[in-house]
Amino acid sequence: MRDLFDKIYKDKGPLGKWADKAEGYFVFPKLEGPISNRMRFQGREVITWSINDYLGLANKEEIRRVDAEAAAAYGSAYPMGARMMSGHTDLHEQLQDELAEFVDKEASYLLNFGYQGMVSTIDALVSKDDIIVYDVDAHACIIDGVRLHQGQRYTYRHNDIESIDKNLMRATKMAEKTGGGILLISEGVFGMRGEQGRLKEIVALKEKYNFRLFVDDAHGFGTLGATGAGTGEEQGVQDQIDVYFATFAKSMASTGAFIAADQEIIDYLKYNLRSQMFAKSLQMQLVVGALKRLDMLRTMPELKAKLWQNVNALQNGLKERGFDLGTTQSCVTPVYLKGSIPEAMALVKDLRENHGIFCSIVVYPVIPKGLILLRLIPTASHTMEDIQETLIAFSAIRERLENGTYKRMSAAVAAAMGE
Repeated sequence: MRDLFDKIYKDKGPLGKWADKAEGYFVFPKLEGPISNRMRFQGREVITWSINDYLGLANKEEIRRVDAEAAAAYGSAYPMGARMMSGHTDLHEQLQDELAEFVDKEASYLLNFGYQGMVSTIDALVSKDDIIVYDVDAHACIIDGVRLHQGQRYTYRHNDIESIDKNLMRATKMAEKTGGGILLISEGVFGMRGEQGRLKEIVALKEKYNFRLFVDDAHGFGTLGATGAGTGEEQGVQDQIDVYFATFAKSMASTGAFIAADQEIIDYLKYNLRSQMFAKSLQMQLVVGALKRLDMLRTMPELKAKLWQNVNALQNGLKERGFDLGTTQSCVTPVYLKGSIPEAMALVKDLRENHGIFCSIVVYPVIPKGLILLRLIPTASHTMEDIQETLIAFSAIRERLENGTYKRMSAAVAAAMGE
């Protein structure tokens, strides 16, 4: 019998094998200073394109004041205990009611964390006789939730309606055998590519198949739709989303999340969500802070307007310079380049050290080998100066990538890693 840890000693995984070269710089970097369009990284000021603070709320004076006052009033412990036992308050209920109204649903329920809440919601919605149909490019929290499912599940090709139709047909046949139902899961906005889920076309399939739709709208909430209520509002199908999910970690610049649905569905979920039933309640300072943030989403449309002004300026500027942004339909701005992992390291180091640009780097196995994805997240706090500096920098690094500069720079790294 082998030691359980043998696999850890022998194989660090596709990303872990780069730890000696990457940790502290390319992964687990330490940004310092107030959350803003410009922060500090290893002693240098950088334009930050890797913070999901879409509406620029994180460091607003009125937000920080409310957070501080709530912390002073309640501390970081109150309320103690799970919601069902001793952690329930009027303010939790008020936030739930206001969130439900904002996303045009009958009711909502607070979640301590988005990832944890997504896993638990999927688990609560399905039994072993039910079938899950979900996008092959779904976020890790959806995949982990699906892994808990003891019944059948089918993946469809990313955002492919023909594949969705085919898998709903398969699911229908299976459900007829098991006596179960069908849950289809899509993201409102796919956070890596920036594409909106094809919710309108998916909803149209309800005329053909009997299924329920669960949407993870982490990147759409606050950024899309006339009022900011998300991707369902943007596509005119919010009323056809059976269970709606959003996190506070992006547009709300905080911690926590919520689900929204018909009252009876929420009543069921709040008594069956294990991650909430057996975990401490969302602490009061976060609840009070979320109420303030939600009020600003509702009453300050200029925040979303400024966000989209910046999104359009950045994305149009990159497209005009010939960069490949894929098929993004959201604030998420992916820039696709061709190159190896060592080249990607050299490129990103050049961006940070010589151009003062900090953005996220994504490589294999998240995307196919031979591709480099630089993901930029525009926010309402960015300026036109930030955007112009970034466009100039991106033109420079592309030239160096194409003329082989990064390949020569990265040769030593590639040799060390056996690439």
